[in-house]
Amino acid sequence: MTPAPERPGSLRTGDLRCAAGMAIVGSSFVASAALAGFPVLGGQAARYAVAALVLLAVLAVRRVPWVLPSPRALGRLTALAATGLVGFSVLVVESAGRADPSLVGAVVGASPVVLAAAGALRARRLAVRTLAAAVVVTAGVVVVEGGGAGDPVGVALALGALACEVCFSLLAVPLLPTLGALRVSAYACVLAVPQLAVLGLVRQQVSGSPFLAVPDGAELAALAYLAVVVTAVAFLLWYSGLATIGPARAGLFAGLLPVAALVASVVLGFEEPTARSVVGTLVVGAGLVLGLAPARARRPLAHRLPWRA
Repeated sequence: MTPAPERPGSLRTGDLRCAAGMAIVGSSFVASAALAGFPVLGGQAARYAVAALVLLAVLAVRRVPWVLPSPRALGRLTALAATGLVGFSVLVVESAGRADPSLVGAVVGASPVVLAAAGALRARRLAVRTLAAAVVVTAGVVVVEGGGAGDPVGVALALGALACEVCFSLLAVPLLPTLGALRVSAYACVLAVPQLAVLGLVRQQVSGSPFLAVPDGAELAALAYLAVVVTAVAFLLWYSGLATIGPARAGLFAGLLPVAALVASVVLGFEEPTARSVVGTLVVGAGLVLGLAPARARRPLAHRLPWRA
């Protein structure tokens, strides 16, 4: 059976949710700056623990029926938590120590192209315009981030972060029809906490660095923002939009992440806009316009023949 095409209203809703989700995630880079001296793994574990509690509370308040994942779905959820949540967080931090943040951002910013290609392979149909739009968006991300330097290990870690960013969407796609965006978000956060705790305790034994610390006021505010807004709210927005528009189209909005980070940084006075960042933002916008514009319906041949009587 051929699936019915998405209605324009559904597409617009999915687009808005994915755009809002990426814009929120982009703002997290400014909030994360307040956690520069806080234990990374312990901070991430606390973040996802609070987010899991918030999402589970929403499940209870909304009286959403509990669905026990099948063994296969549980394995996919565990892989989603290990890559899209734990792996991405750890690899981004570790790569920043071996490569310039701009280089890491540019590598991770290739996710629109990867998601568009993955969507084409999944559908066994190449959407040329979507793929071209993804290339334009990625080019805009590279311009916004600029060119940075890094050693081979730093580049490899950044590529790992890119793979984890892609897994965050692709591993969720088969889960969303049966579990829904709210359950997928909640279950992934729950599964991420013990993984981060194990990694943090192992690191503490090996290096002697603390797993957790008492946060000061700024750190506590940053952790709360990351847990409630960037994780609970943004995950719900992204996954509900992803379920509607698919990974190829949703991937285009990943280009908004560095743009949102730049806007938040400028608004809060951390940096000044540059000509490069403005040009890069315009290129990202052009890519989104190209990829999201409705396809022109092909007119019947008789209407296109100039010699038709």
